[in-house]
Amino acid sequence: MKRINFLLTMMLVMAGMAVAAQEYSPFYKVAVKQGQTEAVAQSYKTMVTDAGYQVIGEYHPENKGSLYVLCFTNNKLKNLSLRFADRGALGAVLRMGFVEKDGKTTVSIVNPYYMFYAYWGTQMGNYENEVDAMAEDILRLFRNDGVLSAFGGTLEKEDLPEYHYKIMMPYFDDPDELEEFNSFDEGLAVIRKNLNAKKGNTLKVYEMVIPDKKVAVFGVGLLDKETGEANFLPIIGEDHVAAMPYEIILQGKEATSLAGKYRFALYWPELSMGEFMKIMSTPGDVEDTMEGLTEK
Repeated sequence: MKRINFLLTMMLVMAGMAVAAQEYSPFYKVAVKQGQTEAVAQSYKTMVTDAGYQVIGEYHPENKGSLYVLCFTNNKLKNLSLRFADRGALGAVLRMGFVEKDGKTTVSIVNPYYMFYAYWGTQMGNYENEVDAMAEDILRLFRNDGVLSAFGGTLEKEDLPEYHYKIMMPYFDDPDELEEFNSFDEGLAVIRKNLNAKKGNTLKVYEMVIPDKKVAVFGVGLLDKETGEANFLPIIGEDHVAAMPYEIILQGKEATSLAGKYRFALYWPELSMGEFMKIMSTPGDVEDTMEGLTEK
């Protein structure tokens, strides 16, 4: 009897350790399809639209035909994101990546569990079951197209809410503070004007505005050849293209964006310090670009 009790205890301990060590990757490979990026993306636009999502933006990162990103959301996800006051709406936009090589396109999606726990984890409260159900609904849609394969490195679930790359590096709640406006409406007008003018060689990929909550998120393509995606994606990995586009979030009168030293590390967690040093100027370049887009 003592031996049985001991074995049961060890099994419970091991099960607890397995739960505690649960890991997530930033992306899932969905499928490899014959055809070029835009043609393959069209079938996924139809799929997500039929499932009740709205496609709110799409573009070629780097202005490169072999790369494509599709951005989508729905009202249920928007409403869930608004329960998290600290830039929660950043988690309301899902992203698919398409990378074409030799006539075949690899399709990927940002892992909703990974993004939700990174962005909402410190504010989770009693919403964990609802968040998990939302993530599972999203992944179930893509499992219909094949077996999802995680890639891009791993982080433990318990580490995602307080993730930072190294000591003294920023967390989710250490954003780049871009501009404070006189009102939400002024902020909207300024950012729209600058994006429409393609200031800083940028592209407005999407605009998601929730006026009654005074929240807006802008997806920004960084198309400058010297400081944008064409400069850093080939170095750190174009297969992670579903990490793009970069975002500005306007909440009330304040516009912010995630610190580059946080955001790049989050979506490329496998990179060594030496590899990050190759894009040492990129976080500052991105901050400068975002500041330009919020400049009155």
